[in-house]
Amino acid sequence: MKKILCLILCVVLTAFKSTDEKMTVFLIGDSTCADKPPVDSPETGWGMILHNYLTETVQVQNHAVNGRSTKSFINEKRWEAVTKQLKKGDWVLIQFGHNDQKIADSTRYAAPQTTYRNNLIKFVNETRAKGANPILITPVMRRKFDTNGQFVDQHGEYPAVVKAVAKELGVALIDLHAKSKAVIEQHGIEGSKKLFMHYTEGFYAKHPKGIADDTHFSKYGASVMASLVAEGILESGAELKSFLKKSEFQEKYEFELPKYYTPVFKKDTFNIIRYGAKSDGITVNTVAINQAIQTCSESGGGTVLIPSGLWLTGPITMKSNVNLNVAKGAVLQFSRNINDYPIIATTWEGEEAYRCQAPISGVDLIDIALTGDGVIDGGGDAWRAIKKSKQTEAQWNKLVKSGGVLDDAKNTWYPNEQSKQGALLEGGSKLSNGKTAKDYEVIKGFLRPNMVSLTRCKFILLEGLHFQNSPAWTLHPLLSDHITMRNVDVKNYWYAQNSDGVDLESCRNGIMENCIFDTGDDGITIKSGRDEQGRKRGIPTENFIIKDCKVYHAHGGFVIGSEMSGGVKNMYVSNCTFLGTDVGLRFKTARGRGGVVEKIYVNNVQMTDIAGEAVLFDMYYAGKDPVSLNGDSDELPQMEAKPLTEATPQFKDFYVRNINCLGAETAIKVRGLPEMSVKNILIENAVFQANTGLLCIEAENILLKNITLITKDKTTMQVQNSKNVTLDDIRYENAEVLLKITGERTQGVKLLNTDVSKAKKEVEFGKKVSKNIYSNKK
Repeated sequence: MKKILCLILCVVLTAFKSTDEKMTVFLIGDSTCADKPPVDSPETGWGMILHNYLTETVQVQNHAVNGRSTKSFINEKRWEAVTKQLKKGDWVLIQFGHNDQKIADSTRYAAPQTTYRNNLIKFVNETRAKGANPILITPVMRRKFDTNGQFVDQHGEYPAVVKAVAKELGVALIDLHAKSKAVIEQHGIEGSKKLFMHYTEGFYAKHPKGIADDTHFSKYGASVMASLVAEGILESGAELKSFLKKSEFQEKYEFELPKYYTPVFKKDTFNIIRYGAKSDGITVNTVAINQAIQTCSESGGGTVLIPSGLWLTGPITMKSNVNLNVAKGAVLQFSRNINDYPIIATTWEGEEAYRCQAPISGVDLIDIALTGDGVIDGGGDAWRAIKKSKQTEAQWNKLVKSGGVLDDAKNTWYPNEQSKQGALLEGGSKLSNGKTAKDYEVIKGFLRPNMVSLTRCKFILLEGLHFQNSPAWTLHPLLSDHITMRNVDVKNYWYAQNSDGVDLESCRNGIMENCIFDTGDDGITIKSGRDEQGRKRGIPTENFIIKDCKVYHAHGGFVIGSEMSGGVKNMYVSNCTFLGTDVGLRFKTARGRGGVVEKIYVNNVQMTDIAGEAVLFDMYYAGKDPVSLNGDSDELPQMEAKPLTEATPQFKDFYVRNINCLGAETAIKVRGLPEMSVKNILIENAVFQANTGLLCIEAENILLKNITLITKDKTTMQVQNSKNVTLDDIRYENAEVLLKITGERTQGVKLLNTDVSKAKKEVEFGKKVSKNIYSNKK
């Protein structure tokens, strides 16, 4: 009996062990993959990042070591240490080649067609003998370009041998050689330095004299290479792909989310006081601050410090390699004297125009930052017109008495006569008819600038600052790449027109996190140029993560458009809160814009007190509202189709999940054009409390799943001239009509898994609508 009990105990313990024991991914290779100690920062091996792209059911053991070849890895018994641990179901990722080439080093050199090949075969066969699974990886590229700017491959025969062994033995293959080459070439000669270890002196303690290393990766480079390995796992078809981690956006893996480089700066600090700046609120410190920035940049970069105090200044021009730090207790106050701001050629709302120079600007810069805990005030009240409708009577009377001028109808206040005359000028300040900046001096007060204008810049950091009182758009990166925004907040008056919080225009790659916006126009805004100029530019805004942000008063919480003529794609929005905005998720365009907005992913957004639509897709923006405002009729009017042209915009492929809205005029409104419907929209897992439920007009391939609509309107959902609309698991309160279908072009409307007993009438059909286009399945 004692033996039987012992046997049972052993079986039980073995069962628990096998349940708890994780599958292991072993990494063997050289320094490009290996773990690095903190002292080696910022050097990072891609193997240090890979675990981020695998599920928690997997453990990663990184046995890669700097300087090892297949030969030395075996001779030093490192491979033996791996095989002793291997068990059935484990995986071994094998990447060598950098050091096998070193013919002068007999301890490492492995001839490609003999020793190197045989060593790879040894790794594969001994892995399989343990019941584990090998994956061969070709050597990752070094960075090298010739004098003509052509990429140079330095790996000789070794990548081809890896491929041949993989084919011969039927082993999964990741061609990191080819993938990394494509990435390096895509980044270009200068941009690709960010993937590797390129730093001048004064950055890192281990490299006091700087380093130029085209073999080893920065953290950004390692992250990019690890994502290529994960991509290769998926493409290889190996069963390991089932352990790749899904992101919070169900359609995407974690490794597929955008990668971005955040700039770092030399430790040197340039205090503006040393250049004659005075914090008395009276002295205009424009020259001193710009001198500090210029000197910092010419010295190789560092931090320009705005210390505690009140610092008055005119426009500041940023330079490469400069971090402008506004310290805690500091207020950087921009002058309200419009004569301090010269007229320059720039852009305005997506088109080329003359405007006054921005308070903070930069063009064609690399590695720049605005950081700190201080306040930057744009002096915007000296520039902005104000509408009487946006003031109380007392506020309006006080404003009029303060000076300025009124329009003829006495409904708009202007800060000066120039501002008023500019508003009357046809065509505004667009670059046209051969006019020069001097021609616009007579309306200079009208040419209010954006507050922070960064054009064609790469590697931007905005962190920690409080921006307020902008003349127009607050933060405006244009045609810029790799943007990091963290812990920034923007505060503008609720009545301040054009005072968007942030406008990313034709920008690529970045993140915006933990930011707060409270403003008089759109909060977080994505743009890419306007109409013909935007289409000609043809540069979309793409590859951005936007998370953990709050938007208080604003026209829209997260907004795309309406100036999106260059397109927008690959936007990832999550864990955001919109409190009291006019619209929550606002996607707007119009005929004449052109451009394609696609692959937009939204997850986990909370909203309260939304004045208009919680979720809005509107291709009729700035046109006559096609929805009747007559309360006596709920019939949706027909819209006339126009010919398709390059100026016809497109909205498609939106994935919206996990939305809650407490209070809105309309829960969901989808309004396409007769000639170009809104296509491929998923809204899943959402609760809306609103006056109106769903309005779906000129749309195609629309799926609403697991949606609660608590509404006041007698009709909960309306569908007009739309195709393939599926309403799955819809919950609602008592309704006179659950679903109304109108429009003779409507086809394929399905109601699934929905209790219709709470509605007096399940479906109501408009004129010329066949009942055959509708089906209901529980």
